[in-house]
Formats: sequence, structure tokens, C-alpha cells
Amino acid sequence: MKAWTLAARPKGLPVDTDFALVEQTLPDLAEGQVRVVNRWLSVDPYMRGRMNDTKSYVPPFQLGEPMQGGAIGEVVESKADGIAVGTMVSHMAGWRDEAVLPAQHVQPLPDIKADPQAFLGQFGMPGMTAYYGLLHVAEAKPGDTVFVSAAAGAVGSTVVQIAKAKGMTVIGSAGGAEKVEWVRQLGADAVIDYKSGTPVAEALGQVAPDGIDVYFDNVGGDHLDAALAHANPGARFAICGMIDVYNDAKPTSLKYLARLIGNRVRIQGFIVSDFKDHEGFYRDMAAMLAEGKLKREETVFEGLDKTPEAFLALFSGGNKGKMLVKL
Repeated sequence: MKAWTLAARPKGLPVDTDFALVEQTLPDLAEGQVRVVNRWLSVDPYMRGRMNDTKSYVPPFQLGEPMQGGAIGEVVESKADGIAVGTMVSHMAGWRDEAVLPAQHVQPLPDIKADPQAFLGQFGMPGMTAYYGLLHVAEAKPGDTVFVSAAAGAVGSTVVQIAKAKGMTVIGSAGGAEKVEWVRQLGADAVIDYKSGTPVAEALGQVAPDGIDVYFDNVGGDHLDAALAHANPGARFAICGMIDVYNDAKPTSLKYLARLIGNRVRIQGFIVSDFKDHEGFYRDMAAMLAEGKLKREETVFEGLDKTPEAFLALFSGGNKGKMLVKL
């Protein structure tokens, strides 16, 4: 097996020397285990937090040990009842080309007409994050005006489409003309180009003169400030991520924070693992897919050796849709 390990704890944005590709010998299969050859790997912004030696909702990566992340692979050997050779499965032993895992740590892909890699994106953790964050945490409803940051990313692009499918007005934020146009094609009613030079708070005020009811935060920073500046009474904020501060200790300014008092704004952070009803997610998303209400885009790096490069590109806006590594 070849696997990427953390060679050093990054300070700020990770660099190449923070990672090391190592070879390890996999054990023979024991009863109840499967051997999986990975076909697709996911890299996600939350992984940056696991590179720090700090207490969080998931344990940190250990130096010198294979890192973890979402993966789709094919079972090539099995000593587990109910999981046959040839089964495509999802699991968390990513950042490597092969793994031996207990059967309970792999999930056969649901019977939905979607490409296997879609279960790392729109039908996987990012899609679940979008679905539960929008509909359960923010309690978004038809008629709401929803503001979505990083709307061209894996989570944000799915939020845009679910919100439109459920009868909401959607304002997205994306960086650069190409991404802005793509978010418009997904159905957004208005899109802010945060790279245009116009402050986000000013740009949001121009396209949302009546304010916003829901903010889905993937960014933090000036986007969170802008959402606070234009929040309507009773607005609900679902805080999914803050990629703007992952590599920088500089805090979000929160200069409009006082507005949450008079407007009774609710701000709630969440983690997708808070939600276990995946059957409801798959059923609802499959119906939207069948009705032609869901599109997806992928940015693909080829080869295990490109995994750190793909991960780092997340922090420079190098992805449109889901960032993936194909093995």
C-alpha cells in the first residue's frame, strides 16, 4: 500500500514538505474484513483542522500515520458476510491506494443512478452537509431568500440547487467570472463575484435590497459580516465551515454582530454527523435528480501522487464543484 502521511504540522497554509508518501505492507484478511482498492479519493477543507494537534470534533492526524478521508473503492477480497468481491463501497480510508478494513467500516453504494464518485460529493458528505444544513439547521422554507458563500464549491453548489428546488430565492457568492456564470446556470437568482473589488457587504446589499432570511456559511470572514449586515428579523445562519480562517489565526471581524440582538438572528454551527437519517436524504435527492433539478461539476486530479496538490488547491479557489483525486 502507498499512503500519504503528515510529515510535519503545518503553520499557516500547508506546504509540500508537510506531506510524505510512504509504503506499508497490508495484513492478511481476518474474518469480517475486506480488502478495498481505491478508485476515487476526496479532499475537503475540514481536513486542514485535522492537521493541527488540537482537540476538535474529530481527532487530529498522527504524524507518520496514513491520513484519512472519504474514498470510493472496489472490494477485491472479502471475508465478510454480505459484501461480495466486486462491490463498490464508500469508506474513510482515503489518502492511499488500498486498505484492509472491517466490514462495518465500509458502506456499499446505494442503488441510485449516479456515478460512483458522486457519493463523495453531491450524494456523499458534501451533499448531506448541504441538505441538512439548509433544511434542518437553517430551517429554510419556500419563499425565503438564501445567501450561500462558496456557491461554486461542492457544498455550496448543492445548497443552491436544493434551495431552488424547494422554492427559495438564492443569492450565491463565487470568485471569478467563470464560477459566477456556473452558479447562475445552477439556478441562482443573483451571484456576487467576491473577487470584483466591491466589498461583499455592499454587493449583497445591491442584490438583496430586502435582506436575507437564511445564510449558509462556508467561508466566514467578510461573507459572515455581510450576512449579518443584511439579516432580516428572525434570520437563521447555518455555519458549515470557515475556509477563510483555516490557515490564518486572524479572527472574523464580526463588526455587525450587534444586529443579531434586535433582529433575533439565530447562528448555529453544525457537523454533518449530527444527522443519521440518510435514507431520507437519498430518497429526496434521488427524486430531485430524476426531476432534472440537480447538476454537478467535478475538478479531478489524476493519480495518488497529486492528492496534496488537489487538497492545497481548495484554498486558492482551484475547484469548481467537488475536488476529487482519481486513482
